Amino acid sequence: MLIIKSIEEMQTASNEFHLKGEAIALVPTMGSLHEGHLSLIRKAREKADRLVVSIFVNPSQFGPNEDYEEYPRDEDLDAHKCKDIGVDILFLPSEKSIYPPFYSSYVDENNISATLCGISRPNHFRGVATVCLKLFNIIRPNYSYFGQKDAQQCALIKKIVKDFNIQTKVCVGDTIRDSDGLAMSSRNAYLSDLQRAEAVFIFKSLNRAKELVENGVINVDRVIAEITHILSKKRRIRVIYVQVVDKETMQLSSKIYPGKSLACVAVWLDSIRLIDNITL
Repeated sequence: MLIIKSIEEMQTASNEFHLKGEAIALVPTMGSLHEGHLSLIRKAREKADRLVVSIFVNPSQFGPNEDYEEYPRDEDLDAHKCKDIGVDILFLPSEKSIYPPFYSSYVDENNISATLCGISRPNHFRGVATVCLKLFNIIRPNYSYFGQKDAQQCALIKKIVKDFNIQTKVCVGDTIRDSDGLAMSSRNAYLSDLQRAEAVFIFKSLNRAKELVENGVINVDRVIAEITHILSKKRRIRVIYVQVVDKETMQLSSKIYPGKSLACVAVWLDSIRLIDNITL
């Protein structure tokens, strides 16, 4: 496995792959790799001739007083995991190389990013869209892999790829969960045993919503109320939002369309922000 930190070196390697007719798959991450990331990396390894994993804790997608400085980082362990799977290039750009002095160009998407986390985290998706567009331009991947846990991010990336005519296929992997149902996330490392015992009710509430729909309920307010009711019983959980949206557009739904509607949840569990979703 080759570890590359220079943008120019990464571009050169990518150009060489393309000249040989080799397909490139990219898995963009912020590191602290867990089984959710690794499942995407394995899928990408099966698909492409060359596999690139990027690790970059992107400061532009963190808001004031968020956890940028505390965000879990373990570059050596991440590199070991990537090497074991068969990653060809681990791309580790520095903040200075991605955002050099006087950097001032950002990507704004105004529909998908306007709901859910876009309300509670202003400029978050501007940062996500900007760094992903930069990675797409640097690496020029044929395939790009993202996880369904971040459903709004996936919809956003698909939209900017379409709107900017980027030649990459966005591939979305299923949410990977621990045995207790909690969606895998780097931020789960923050959880104490007591906090985790309450965090599992996020998935339990979503599962209950899915059961209601499977039993014929299509009323959005009833589904939202059921999720909120379950979460409100937990002392440490404070709901940021519970919504039902269209899977593709992330726009709020007035009616549930089974298979096309997504129940989305964001909560504060004490000081830890967690999100999850489920297709209804």
